[in-house]
Amino acid sequence: MSTIQSSDDARSKEDRLRSYLKGKAQDGEMYFKSKFIADEVGLSPKEIGALMVKLKENTIDLEIEKWSYTSATTWRVEPA
Repeated sequence: MSTIQSSDDARSKEDRLRSYLKGKAQDGEMYFKSKFIADEVGLSPKEIGALMVKLKENTIDLEIEKWSYTSATTWRVEPA
């Protein structure tokens, strides 16, 4: 797999997750664990966790906070 294709795939996954979160959080804050949304987003919980860290740093239209950790990280997301 070329670096460009790999980069495009990563961007696609990030965009898919961002769109999902924006849709779910449009009416206010939401809390979730990666393992519970993995099937809906089409990503593994591990991929979601890695992408959440990137989105937290790079997304201006969502407020993302690592909320708690009990058996898995709970994330809090709300519109910015």
